[in-house]
Amino acid sequence: MSFMDGVLLTLLNTAACLVLPKLLSVIFGTQDQGESAT
Repeated sequence: MSFMDGVLLTLLNTAACLVLPKLLSVIFGTQDQGESAT
């Protein structure tokens, strides 16, 4: 079970790292339009 828990945690961390920046960029992108363009 510990191996599967580690795999699930790794997948969750990877998904969070990939999805959260996109969500933040969308949220802040809609709030300030073009002010902080990267």
